[in-house]
Amino acid sequence: MAKTSSVEKNKRRRNLVDRYAAKRAELKAIIKNQELPLEERFRAQLKLSALPRNSSKTRIRNRCEVTGRPRGYYRKLKMSRVALRELGSMGMIPGLVKSSW
Repeated sequence: MAKTSSVEKNKRRRNLVDRYAAKRAELKAIIKNQELPLEERFRAQLKLSALPRNSSKTRIRNRCEVTGRPRGYYRKLKMSRVALRELGSMGMIPGLVKSSW
């Protein structure tokens, strides 16, 4: 089990990303628009940098939904390889058969 503080920090980051997603997309569109004057694009860049750092989508860490483990993460299942193996062995994941010999 991962530290509770790490998992909670990641949840706060996800909330910030959701809250600021529209504003960030709007500012990025202004910055990338080559037809606008340079000063206006620069002002948009300053506003974007004034937003919280954790509102950036790249700050989110993929973590296992079951254990909070950050490594060995399967995106499709939203869990780590360790949790997948344990739940698969218990027969909790439909369609997954763990072979053993």
